[in-house]
Amino acid sequence: MVKVIDDYKNNQSAFDQAGIVIPQYDQNKIIENARNNPVWVHFGGGNLFRSFHAKIAQDLINQGLMNSGVIVAETYDDEVIEKMYQPYDNRFLSVVMKSDDSFDKELIGSVADSIYFNHSNPTGWQALTEVFKQDSLQFVTLSITEKGYSITDIDGTLNKMAQADITNGPDEATTNIGAITHLLFERFNHGAKPIAMISTDNFSENGKKLEDSVRIIANGWVANGKVEPEFLDYLFESGKVSFPWSMIDRITPNPSEVVAQKLKENGFEDTEILHTSKHTNIAPFGNTEEVHYLVIEDDFPNGRPDLTQAGVILTNRETVNNVDQMKVTALLNPLHTALAIYGSLLKIDTIAEAINNPLLLNLVKRLGYDEDLPVVVDPEVIDPKTFIDQLIQKRLPNKNVPDRPQRIATDTSQKMAVRYGVTINSYLDSDKLDINNLEAIPLIIAGWLRYLLAIDDLGQPLELSPDPLKDELQSMLTDIKFGAIDPEVVHQSLNQILANKAVFGLDLTETPLANKIEAYFKQLIESEGSIENTLKAF
Repeated sequence: MVKVIDDYKNNQSAFDQAGIVIPQYDQNKIIENARNNPVWVHFGGGNLFRSFHAKIAQDLINQGLMNSGVIVAETYDDEVIEKMYQPYDNRFLSVVMKSDDSFDKELIGSVADSIYFNHSNPTGWQALTEVFKQDSLQFVTLSITEKGYSITDIDGTLNKMAQADITNGPDEATTNIGAITHLLFERFNHGAKPIAMISTDNFSENGKKLEDSVRIIANGWVANGKVEPEFLDYLFESGKVSFPWSMIDRITPNPSEVVAQKLKENGFEDTEILHTSKHTNIAPFGNTEEVHYLVIEDDFPNGRPDLTQAGVILTNRETVNNVDQMKVTALLNPLHTALAIYGSLLKIDTIAEAINNPLLLNLVKRLGYDEDLPVVVDPEVIDPKTFIDQLIQKRLPNKNVPDRPQRIATDTSQKMAVRYGVTINSYLDSDKLDINNLEAIPLIIAGWLRYLLAIDDLGQPLELSPDPLKDELQSMLTDIKFGAIDPEVVHQSLNQILANKAVFGLDLTETPLANKIEAYFKQLIESEGSIENTLKAF
């Protein structure tokens, strides 16, 4: 049996026997180099970082393209650092779950230091502040989830924590954005050296979100006399600080008990999954899918290692945006949501099972290849046809990735405009595409409306996933009776929802799709089994 903290250089045969690839460098040297000349800081020490960013760093170090390890700053959960990084010498096992049911296993040692960076932890606060003063620091990446950037309430006004940050100044910042802006202010005060600040969180225009949030905090400090106006010039006018956009794509679920068991059977000892008091699930190993993409706008004012040698695609902002639009509005997210809606209605447990259902496979193929692919702007750096082929043939059917339709169905009302409305508008605006040819999209929208009735295909109650508009939307459908179709009631009830531009990005009642959606919906509510029958007919 081998453990994470075993001496991998002098115990290579044991790691070989367990099928684990080891680092091709001395971890102590990359720790020392990071201490003296840091290059890369990453915010967010969770599973995505461990399975993706840290592996990029490992590949670069193995090739001699970077000689300094990554410094990880966890801003949310102190137990992640205290119980999962430091006791294991900042190492962990990367497990790539391949579609052929095999695992690729690699011991990752590319993390030089791990810090709980929070104002409540003065030691960590000061340690990372010192790192940001160093001239050698080239870039920062973030994976703190979209809510980690939040400094406003739902109505768009600054939340109380952000207001306190602006009032109290850099040294007392408590929000993620305030704390990061504090670090940039320290860098400004110690030579105003260049740096790239790269959001790699999974939402569109992520670099803009980071830049805008930093701007709000910095402007507030200037207005309150907490920092000099020249700080704003450094951040936004000098060209010394960049906020590149990125697109990241890798399904990385929580550590799996099934994976843990297989690792133990293969001779790896550290398989206990930590469930922290803040509900983080993390382990000495991370499990992820084999297909992955990271596309970054190539704007690094203080230089960078050759990230392309570790599979990162470097390009311009327009291309990053085209890749993101390809994924989010056409070739991945819309298919995911279709499987979530109908998978839930058919009481299917996993996305892998859903894509292996012949009826749902046909639906998403029609959606992806026939209806979405024609509107995609080819980003050139990733071939759209190859992207969707990989998704349908390898990624979604991977039974080792334990994703559930019910999780993907969360907040569907917030996704409709982007995942289907964008494509519909593209058809309406096109001289070459005919909106009357759309069939999969109206069937999916009809399926979502059917889902809102909270009745599965066997006529049994269905628990709906959380959605901020769930109660409001369901109230518009209360007069519709399952198995007893009143055409006028159906028409009036559905039109209330289909006309909502905030939900769909356009008024669907002004398009030919409304009648199709209504017709499909009537088929879906006829009787028990009507969902399956409708999909068979389709």
